[in-house]
Amino acid sequence: MQISTPYRVLTLILIPLLLAACATDEEDISALRVRSVGIALGLTGDPTTLRILPSITDPKAQLGMKLFYSKALGLDQDAACASCHHPALGGNDDLSLPIGVDAENPDLVGPGRFHLSTAPNWDGGPTVSRNAPTTFNSGMWDRVMTYDGRIESLDKAVNFNGSPGDFGAGIVTPDSLTDDFGTLLADPNAGGNLPTALARFPVTSVEDMRGFDFLTLVTNDDVRNELAARLAAYAGWRAEFAAVYGDEIITYDRIAEALGEYVRSQVFVNNAWKAFMLGDDDAISEAARRGALLFMLPTRVDGASCITCHRSDFFTDEFFHVLAMPQIGRGKGDGDTGTDDFGRFRVTAADADLYAFRTPSLLNVTETGPWGHAGAYTTLEAVIRHHLDPQTAVDNYDFNQLEPSIVSSGQTDEMRLNTQKALDKLATNRLIGILSIPILELTDEQVGYLVEFLKTLTDPCVQDRACLAPWIPDDTVADPDGLRLNAVDANLNPL
Repeated sequence: MQISTPYRVLTLILIPLLLAACATDEEDISALRVRSVGIALGLTGDPTTLRILPSITDPKAQLGMKLFYSKALGLDQDAACASCHHPALGGNDDLSLPIGVDAENPDLVGPGRFHLSTAPNWDGGPTVSRNAPTTFNSGMWDRVMTYDGRIESLDKAVNFNGSPGDFGAGIVTPDSLTDDFGTLLADPNAGGNLPTALARFPVTSVEDMRGFDFLTLVTNDDVRNELAARLAAYAGWRAEFAAVYGDEIITYDRIAEALGEYVRSQVFVNNAWKAFMLGDDDAISEAARRGALLFMLPTRVDGASCITCHRSDFFTDEFFHVLAMPQIGRGKGDGDTGTDDFGRFRVTAADADLYAFRTPSLLNVTETGPWGHAGAYTTLEAVIRHHLDPQTAVDNYDFNQLEPSIVSSGQTDEMRLNTQKALDKLATNRLIGILSIPILELTDEQVGYLVEFLKTLTDPCVQDRACLAPWIPDDTVADPDGLRLNAVDANLNPL
């Protein structure tokens, strides 16, 4: 396997430092050692450098916030973007698998949200087939968004959030056409960046926001145009758009742009690791420093090589890898029974992409669980142990960690069958030299060190409701049609 450029730097320049960094359990791990390795790998602690990101106080982001919380963007007016992506729940919903439309209580978000038993396609379990990814730091994705990368920048320019610019190649979406060779072409309506492009699609998904009615709306654009027309019927919404765009015209292009700016304003990177990399030796604990070294160092010098895929200050390579995380839920219609999920293969049809999913960012990772493309793991320790030995982790998988309705509905019945196929694919990838996670043996103590390091990547703001208040509309923020999602938890307390 080819050695990545950052590791060449370590190998050629910092071998003495690396060897010194491999301290025994009895030795202290100095801040200088850890910071020096991070610097050699190009880490600064600040993923916002050279990026142009909006503030939540910007008018367009404010309009986007009002739209993000409006159930008017669901055709049945029972689901909003925030139904599955609430800032108070880590930018997702704290569920393994979401429930979008037809919830028992549409205003209940997170644990305790269940599918209405009289709704279409009810089976007692969740309705959406993949875990809801966090919206936090959406403005830092440059290559792809979504687990399978169906929203993809053709330019992939670093620090541009997928923006095609005036002369760029554009963004591929599920609406893209193909050329004569089957290659996906840029979607001319995708918008100016990846989050804006993504904002065009949850409203078209029957499970997420569209619902199962309104069958006369055939195409995605039919749905979008209907939603824009509904908003335009309200003087309040027309005034909101006029305040931002200078006229009362409401189009879905403008809706998507405003939604994109709202999620791009969710910048939460002021964590302990950043403070440490900027020179505060006491910002992270001794255990976290040990975890940082394990995370950064290659296996050949007793590291865990985590940074091979979780690289850069954003802690992701934005590529696709086979991890064989447990496949639970309804699936994406793949495989013999339709309960499987082929991941990136669904977009590219390339054998190398079968069961591959995008590397997640690890910023704020303590708050973005459950983890995995299907939310199968509910602790970071379990996720780490899966990375060390996926086959053993799947063989010993504890179904009790899941919300009971996922199991009782039968949505785990074929987990082992489907996941074994992904495990077999992982084994094949290893044999033919495709970059794959190695089988590693770490002590319980070392796993604990990694968990402590991951904790340092969380911005305290995302754990503080008062700090998150600017991203959650209150009674002082206009509600143009009275359809705002005023989210509550299972005890009916406001989120």
